[in-house]
Amino acid sequence: MSYSLRRTGRLLLAAAAIGAAGCGPALSHPLDGLSTKEISTVVEILQAEGKTDKESRYPLIELQEPPKEAVLSWKEGDPEQRRAVVNVKTAAGVFKGEVDISARKVLSWEPAGGQPMLLLEEFLGAMDLALKNPTFIAGLEKRGLKPEQVFCLPLTAGAFGGAEEAGKRLMKVPCYVSPTESNFYAKPIEGLFAVVDLNGKEVVEVVDEGVVPLPEDGWGYTQAELSARKDVKLAPAIKAATLSQPDGANFTVNGSLVNWDMWSFRWRVDKRPGVVLSEIRANDGSGPRQVLYQANLSEVFVPYMDPSDGWYWRTYMDSGEYGFGIFLSPLTAGVDCPKYATFLPATVHADDGSPVEIPNALCIFERNIGDPAWRHYEIFAQTPQTPLPAEGRPATELVVRSASEVGNYDYLLDYAFQQNGMIRVMVGATGLDAVKGVASKSMKDATAAADTRYGTLIAPNLVAPNHDHFFNFRFDFDIDGQKNMFARTALVAGKSPEGTPRRSFWETKDEMPMTEMEGRYKVNPATPAMYHVMNMGKETKLGHHPAYMILPENSVAYSPLDVENDPPARRNAYIEYTFWNTPYDPKERYAGGEYAFQSDGSDSLPAWVKKDRSIHDTDIVTWYTMGFHHVPHMEDWPVMSTMWKGITLMPYNFFDHNPSIGIRNPS
Repeated sequence: MSYSLRRTGRLLLAAAAIGAAGCGPALSHPLDGLSTKEISTVVEILQAEGKTDKESRYPLIELQEPPKEAVLSWKEGDPEQRRAVVNVKTAAGVFKGEVDISARKVLSWEPAGGQPMLLLEEFLGAMDLALKNPTFIAGLEKRGLKPEQVFCLPLTAGAFGGAEEAGKRLMKVPCYVSPTESNFYAKPIEGLFAVVDLNGKEVVEVVDEGVVPLPEDGWGYTQAELSARKDVKLAPAIKAATLSQPDGANFTVNGSLVNWDMWSFRWRVDKRPGVVLSEIRANDGSGPRQVLYQANLSEVFVPYMDPSDGWYWRTYMDSGEYGFGIFLSPLTAGVDCPKYATFLPATVHADDGSPVEIPNALCIFERNIGDPAWRHYEIFAQTPQTPLPAEGRPATELVVRSASEVGNYDYLLDYAFQQNGMIRVMVGATGLDAVKGVASKSMKDATAAADTRYGTLIAPNLVAPNHDHFFNFRFDFDIDGQKNMFARTALVAGKSPEGTPRRSFWETKDEMPMTEMEGRYKVNPATPAMYHVMNMGKETKLGHHPAYMILPENSVAYSPLDVENDPPARRNAYIEYTFWNTPYDPKERYAGGEYAFQSDGSDSLPAWVKKDRSIHDTDIVTWYTMGFHHVPHMEDWPVMSTMWKGITLMPYNFFDHNPSIGIRNPS
C-alpha cells in the first residue's frame, strides 16, 4: 500500500462528512449493488436495534444476493428482496450481520468468523502510531530524519502462526522520505519498521536492522519533471492516433443492464472484488441464452521473494485484505479510456457507513482497431477483367474497464465482449515497482551481489525485489441452464492405422471429472488440452452439447511456492492448480475465504474441495488462477509499462455457426 491509500482515505472520509451522493434512479434488479439510500438505511437499522452506535466502524456493507432461483425467475415489476451483509467493529467486538432493508430489521447477528477487511481509519492510525513512537523516532534520528520529514506505509503483515499474532490485528509500518517530486517510493528508509497492533492501538515492536544509505534521486515522473532531467530524453510530439465514434454508441446502459450486439449483462461494484458482472447472455437470434450467471475477481495474491526481516512478510492479498472496489480510481478520458467512452460511478461506503460515490469508476466503450473479424480472399474467383477484393468484416468489441490502485500497483481489469461469442478477461498491471533501499549504486559495487540476490538494481540505491502476481477469477457458468459439466479434452498421440503412410498424428481424448478433487487441473504446455464447461442435457442442431472453453493464453504462472508448509502460500493454496471446480454454493465467493486478513487457509477454495462433492451434471462454479512472475528490470523504473495478461472464454459448439458471419459492413 502507499501514500495514495492515505490520500484516498482522507478523500473518502471527507466525502462522507460532506454527505452522500443522490439516491439516483430506482433499483430495477435483485443483483443491483446497494444504493446510497440503502447503505444509509442499513446503518440506521443497526443503530435503531442497538447493534451499533456512532462509534462503530464498517469494514463491509454489500448486497446479500437473493437465492439464485429467485433471481432467475424474477421479472420486471416483481417485488425485490433487498438485503445486506455487514461486518462491523463495535466496542463489544467484531460482528457479522444480515439486514433486511425492506422490512427494516436485523435478520442475524453473530461474532465474525475472522478478521475483516482493512479500515481506512486503521491505516491512518497505524501511520500516526509509528511516527509518535519514541523508539521509532530514535531510529529516524539515527538516519538524520525527523517524523515531519517522512511518511509511513502501513502494510498487512500476513499470518505466520506465531504466538505474537494471537489476539492481535497486525500491520507493519516502513517509511519513506517525504517526496519533493511526484514519486512517493523513490526514497525508502530501509531497515526500519514498526509493528502495530490495530486492536490495541499500540506499537508492539520496532525493528531496526541498521542504517542503509538513503537514495538521493527523487525520480519524479510527470512530464515537467522528466523535462528537467539530463538522463531522460522525451520523445518528440507525435500526431495523435485516436479512436472515435462520431455517430454515437451502439450499446445502451439502463440502470445496471447493458445491451450490445448479441450480448446483455448486468454490472455492479462490491468493495472486495470490484466489478461484478451478472446474468451474461448471448442472443444468437433465437433469444437470449445463458452463458454466465456471474463473473468476478475472487482474490489477488502478491508475495515478494525477499526473505529478509523487512520483506518476507510482504505477501499481500490485495482483494481480500484491502479491496479492489474501495480502491477503484477515477478513469480519465483520453488516457485510461477513449474520449467517447461512457463513464459510470460506483457507490461504496466510508468506515462510518456513510455512502460515497467514486466518479468515473467504470468506463464502457466500443473498440475497432482495424482487425478483421474474418476475411477470405478467393484466388479462384479472380479474373484479369474483374478482380475481386477479399470478403471480410471489421471486428468490434465492447470493453468494460475499471482500474484499482492498490498501493504502488495500478491494476486495469477488462471484460471485452466480442461479436464472435468470445469474452476476453484481461488484467493490465502498471504503476510503480515496490523498491528496497540498498548501499549499491551500480553492479560494480562490492555490495551489489548481496543486494541483488533477491531482486534487480533498477536505480542507484534501489533494488526492486522479485515477486508474483496471482489473480483468481470465479466463473459461475450456466451454459443454457444450471446443469453443467466440466471437461478436459486432451490432445494425445494417435496410433497410425495399417496401410497409411502417416507415422504420427494427434487425436482428442475427453475426460469429465465427477468430483471436486478430480476437477483440479494444472495447465502444462507439455500436456496440451482444452478445458470447457458444457451442458450435457442440451443439444445443438447437429447433436453437439453446447459449451464454452477457457483458453489460458499467456497468463499461466507456474509457482514453486510450498502450499503445504509456507504460511502465505497455504493461505492462498488455490495457486497450486489453474482450474478448480465446485458445486455452486452462494457462501463460497472468494478463493481466499470470507476473511482474508490474518487468515490461515482453513476457509479457502482448497479446503472446500476436500469435501469432494459431486460436480456431475449440476450447477458448478469454475475457478481460474492466472498470473505472472515479475523479475524487475531497469525499464520498469520510474513507472512500469502496462503488462497485459488474460484468458479467453470461447464458445465451443454453442452456436450453430460463426456468429460473426452476420456482421454488417459499416454504412
